[in-house]
Amino acid sequence: MPLAFESVSHGQIAFGFFNIDTDMLLLEHYFFFAPEFCKCISELAKTENPATFESSLGCYDIRERENIGDLMGAIHGIRYTGFIGDVYRRFPFPKLPEAFKQDPEGYKNRGAIEEIIKRYGARTRIHFTAHNNRGNVQMQEYEFTRRWFFELVRYVWQGGYPKWRDGIRPEYVLRMKEDIEANKSGFFSGIIF
Repeated sequence: MPLAFESVSHGQIAFGFFNIDTDMLLLEHYFFFAPEFCKCISELAKTENPATFESSLGCYDIRERENIGDLMGAIHGIRYTGFIGDVYRRFPFPKLPEAFKQDPEGYKNRGAIEEIIKRYGARTRIHFTAHNNRGNVQMQEYEFTRRWFFELVRYVWQGGYPKWRDGIRPEYVLRMKEDIEANKSGFFSGIIF
C-alpha cells in the first residue's frame, strides 16, 4: 500500500505499491514500474561523486482523481473506479489476510497493467535529479530531503507495506541494494536497510 512521505515541495505525498500483483509504483499522480525506479537509484549510486546527477523515468501521468481511482474502495471490493479500480477488478485483494504480501514476480503482469493504464494516463518521462551537496532529490515537481528520499528507497527494498512475499526480493531490488552499498557516488552515506 502507498504510504505518506514528507516532501520539501508539497508536504505529505503518497508513494508506493498499490496492488500486490504488480511491480508498479505511484508517486501522487505519476505511475512507473519499480525496476526503472531501482535502475535510476543504481545509476546514481554508481556515478562517482557527482555534484548533480540527472536522469529520467518513463511513467504514466494521470491528473484526474476519478481516473486514478479509489484505492480503499477497490481493496474492500465496494468501489472500482478509474485505473486502480480496473487493476483490482483484474487482480483483486486477497481473501486471506496472510496472503497480503507484495509479489516479487509482479513484473510478469506488466503487459496487463500497461494495457489498463493506457486507457487512463498519458505516457511521459519525469526528471530525476539528485543534488549531492544539498542532499535533496527531485522527481519532477516533488522534492525530498536526503533523509526522506532514503525512506522511499527503503520502502521499495522492504516491499512496501505489507513487505515481499516469503521475504523474496526481485533481482532488480537486490541489484539496487548492492549498488547503494558500493556507494561510489557518496550520496547514500548513512542509509540503513
